Amino acid sequence: MNALHTPHLRQGTVEEKRKEILAYFQQSFDRYESLFSLLKSDDAYYQRPEKLRHPLIFYYGHTATFFINKLVLAKLINDRINPDFESLFAIGVDEMSWDDLNDAHYDWPAVEEVTAYRAQVRRLVSDLILTMDFSLPIDWESPMWPVLMGIEHEGIHLETSSVLIRQLPLRFVQPQPEWAPYPESGEAPDNTLLPVPGGIVSAGKAFNADYYGWDNEYGEHSAEVKPFSASQYLVSNGEFLAFVKDGGYAQPQLWEEEGRQWLSYTGARHPVFWREQGNSYVYRTLATEIPLPEDWPVDVNYHEAKAFCNWLSKRTGKHIQLPVEDEWLHLCEHAGMKESLWREEWNTGLHHGASSAPVNLFSMGGFYDVAGNVWQWTETPIYPFDGFKVHPLYDDFTTPTFDNKHNLFKGGSWISTGNEAMAHSRYAFRRHFFQHAGFRYVESTEVIKVNDLDYESDTQVSQYSEFHYGSTYYGVPNFGAASVAFAMQFTGAKPKARALDLGCATGRASFELAKYFDHVDGIDFSARFIKTAFAMQEHGEIRYNLIEEGELTEFKVAKLADLGLSENKDRVHFAQGDACNLKPQFTGYDLILMSNLIDRVYEPARLLESIRERLNPGGLLIIASPFTWLDEYTARENWLGGYKDANGETLTSTMALEQTLGDDFRRVAAPQDIPFVIRETKRKFQHSLSEFNVFERIN
Repeated sequence: MNALHTPHLRQGTVEEKRKEILAYFQQSFDRYESLFSLLKSDDAYYQRPEKLRHPLIFYYGHTATFFINKLVLAKLINDRINPDFESLFAIGVDEMSWDDLNDAHYDWPAVEEVTAYRAQVRRLVSDLILTMDFSLPIDWESPMWPVLMGIEHEGIHLETSSVLIRQLPLRFVQPQPEWAPYPESGEAPDNTLLPVPGGIVSAGKAFNADYYGWDNEYGEHSAEVKPFSASQYLVSNGEFLAFVKDGGYAQPQLWEEEGRQWLSYTGARHPVFWREQGNSYVYRTLATEIPLPEDWPVDVNYHEAKAFCNWLSKRTGKHIQLPVEDEWLHLCEHAGMKESLWREEWNTGLHHGASSAPVNLFSMGGFYDVAGNVWQWTETPIYPFDGFKVHPLYDDFTTPTFDNKHNLFKGGSWISTGNEAMAHSRYAFRRHFFQHAGFRYVESTEVIKVNDLDYESDTQVSQYSEFHYGSTYYGVPNFGAASVAFAMQFTGAKPKARALDLGCATGRASFELAKYFDHVDGIDFSARFIKTAFAMQEHGEIRYNLIEEGELTEFKVAKLADLGLSENKDRVHFAQGDACNLKPQFTGYDLILMSNLIDRVYEPARLLESIRERLNPGGLLIIASPFTWLDEYTARENWLGGYKDANGETLTSTMALEQTLGDDFRRVAAPQDIPFVIRETKRKFQHSLSEFNVFERIN
């Protein structure tokens, strides 16, 4: 049952590629249905071997409905085959954490109905491949891309469904010759650590790459990897057995906090595919149990792998841990693995049977199973490379996993096909997730630092993140940058020691001021805004989702370095505070910028009365506002202008500012409007003018 490689997107003729993709699709569809032949009866389809996931009937239908849903979205077909199925089987795939249980009732159809539906999908997709008008190379914009997306998506579920079948009680499964496990096993080899020199690692691929990829693979990444040592073999069942016999599952101190929660929830005492039998263990393959193959790699989740590393560290006195993604990539280079597609002689793509195989069979530059046999857990939560973009047909493939709860594993397994059996692949699962996954360990001289960024989905914060750091719209310059550029016209030879950005929101103007001032305080009432500003300062980037329309979003990344603002970011200090009641230490400023703030505080006159004591003599006060007075922010009696006074005379906000500031300030320049645009959705924007007033404090 050897799997075909994922097609090359740039070679050959259109007709050759059409035949190749048709064969690739049909083999994938056949192989997936063949996997379900392991189920002994229709009743097995409705079992839930993992209570945090759907019964197997869902996954049997899901991959077929995925084709239809994406083809409709891509406007390659107009009519659905079965709208009810294409809704029922559409979502609910990703295993949620153990406290996210959903007991909603599903009225699942009969197996024969889903089988008939799959046959209809097969005919439709086959006909589409044969008749579609497309050209080479195939890229994201090609009409053939959603077809490849469906094929590769089914490959993912070939793996996840086979894991669920492995978890079914034996009475629900039956062996099949084409799904027989590797026939040999023996004693586990002694594992040892081998040195890996340091170096620079590069990852990511271009959008015109030769092979299909999921969104998280594209972009650029490079990093320095320090020297480390890596285990020669994957951790075998035999090596892990010592941890089990030593009571590893009964020693909470070996487990991380999240791992202890999982351990308490499950009551696990050994790996999920082991079963105690007398004084020993038997091992579950897809459809059989065999004596524990001690030289095969152990199948565990991240928590178990991490606990083993902690146990081994304690035993050896060495700092043992899982590799980060960069270390695994560097190990591949060190082992001489330069190919994009994994070789057929390695244990991927069902080339050596439907199971793992001994850990000392597949040599790669002195190491074994750097790729293949089982996936290898890493310490790295998945994150986007520079230049990351979502594909519009599958915008939620990766972005929901940018939550620090999904760790990458690398290398592929014995059942990995297509994109999964490639050097560029990046798959991440929740840390308690079971897959055909194991691990190798490394010894490192320093504590591993992993990316801990999150993406912002709060609508208002996301809008302001874009307003401050994102794209410009309709030719209107970035407001934060324009505000500071305007203010700096009036500073001349004045001191530039301290500046205050009051109402800083997510911080753009604060960073702009830091180019000129030795110290900048950025203060905002909103903790959410300050959190984002802090994140930008600490990490040099923020991530956020922008609403496109309805529930559809666009993922964006903004970086200080791209804006030329990273060099002086440490000059900024962000704090949450009430502009009308600031702490006394916020004083002694040479410039105070209040941008779009004065009409959003509850007592603007009180703010102006207090601000004079915080500004040095000769210092500048810049007040910018569109003067959109609203009762929800400022009681009517506290407005500064925007109404007729007691004499029936018009009192503008500009006039009210001058009256309130009084003799302590002199106007430096006439009011000037500066435009700004805030994006709400893809087709809705706020286009406003903010009036800038510049005053100097006089003695």
